[in-house]
Amino acid sequence: MDFDEVVSTRRSVRGFSSRRVPDEVLRECFELAQRAPSNCNIQPWRVFVASGEVRDELSRRMIEATRAAIATGGKGLPVFRFEGDYRRLQIECAQVLYGAMGVARDDVQGRAEAIVRNYEFFGAPHAAFVCMHESFDVGVALDVGMYVQTLMLALWSRGVGSCAQAALASHEQITREILGIPDDLRILCGISIGYEDESVPANRARQAREPIDRNVRFFG
Repeated sequence: MDFDEVVSTRRSVRGFSSRRVPDEVLRECFELAQRAPSNCNIQPWRVFVASGEVRDELSRRMIEATRAAIATGGKGLPVFRFEGDYRRLQIECAQVLYGAMGVARDDVQGRAEAIVRNYEFFGAPHAAFVCMHESFDVGVALDVGMYVQTLMLALWSRGVGSCAQAALASHEQITREILGIPDDLRILCGISIGYEDESVPANRARQAREPIDRNVRFFG
């Protein structure tokens, strides 16, 4: 794929096969992502990648904690609340995704299982946890965001799917314990990585984008 095709076709994959991505392909993608820009070239991202038995144990512990949280009203799980036009887009996104999955709005159990799927990494054989030092604020978080996008584009250009997940920043004590993440690093998000399983209903979801005039203003 050329660059335009990579950018225009990349999407969040929410159903993966169990086939592992070869180590050399993963390293190529992470090396490309290392070229992402950052303020004063400080390269603030710190990434911890779980595969194999480590990935399985992490998922098992997270699922256990998530089910316990759901049973007590969802305490400790992330809640994303937006207002105005942002809320409209959030609802539209959910309608497309849950519609593809066949989960109705009033299907409480189905929606709970959809939450749990986050912590199964949607079946992906690899899960990366992206961190930055606790002393950094939004400016450096922008650098980390550019790194994440560069990584996901590099993966997609090689036929490897991914899904950036803010939800994976929860249950941080479990993640720190298993992956040895220091306390002075803030966990920003996780990224599930692997080859797409096209038979998974969620992968039929296609999210639209707003016209650029809603987001960009040109002057002069």
